[in-house]
Amino acid sequence: MSDPQPVGGGRGRRPLIGPFTGRQIIALVASAIAVAVLLAVLTTPLTPGPTATPPQAGATFVPVGEPVEGLRIGDVAPELMGDLNGVEITLHDLDGEPVRLADLRGQVVWINFWATWCPPCQEETPVLRDTYERYRDEGLSLVAVSVQETTVEDVRAYVELYDLHYTVGFDATSAVFHTYRGYGLPTQIFLDRQGIIRQVVLGPVTRTQVQRILEPLLAEDEARLAPPERFELPTQALGRPRSIH
Repeated sequence: MSDPQPVGGGRGRRPLIGPFTGRQIIALVASAIAVAVLLAVLTTPLTPGPTATPPQAGATFVPVGEPVEGLRIGDVAPELMGDLNGVEITLHDLDGEPVRLADLRGQVVWINFWATWCPPCQEETPVLRDTYERYRDEGLSLVAVSVQETTVEDVRAYVELYDLHYTVGFDATSAVFHTYRGYGLPTQIFLDRQGIIRQVVLGPVTRTQVQRILEPLLAEDEARLAPPERFELPTQALGRPRSIH
């Protein structure tokens, strides 16, 4: 007498592990894979995180607006200008003379956004004054841009009181401050001789800190910045001499 055959006769219905058939095992594995894929999708960030950490504001940094993303190290510093309702604003010093980065090319430039009423700005004034006097002959140019002040006379009185000899600009409308994406005081931006931003500090600086920032920039070779030699094209070429720069 022959043995009875299982109903359906398919191999997939035969028990492989305990009471489970092959089809049941395949279904369980497929379910586990689907759950794993779903978890991976749910836990993966939609966008990659930032590749660089922006400068962190110090404890004595005084916010005067909403935080914004500032200029990046490696950017070419914008000119000391701004826009106010479609009108181009140029930074001027306390005597009304324009202050331009283009005129300072070839020097290391320290831009300091500050205000006479700002306590940490007041505290760091001796650092700015003494550092400028120490490095001015080595090619340092310091531009202190005063923002959110009432009058030029208030700033001039402060400059005279503390005997400051570096350039002080009066940013009456904060247009230049906004061009540099500032939102608090003091804000320090250090440029190399090519006008490239090399360091940004939110808050006051110490003598040691600013020395570590400036000395490598001042030591960089300035020879590559020398203007090209003038030469004259042959008269026969164009009929008359012409200067080429």
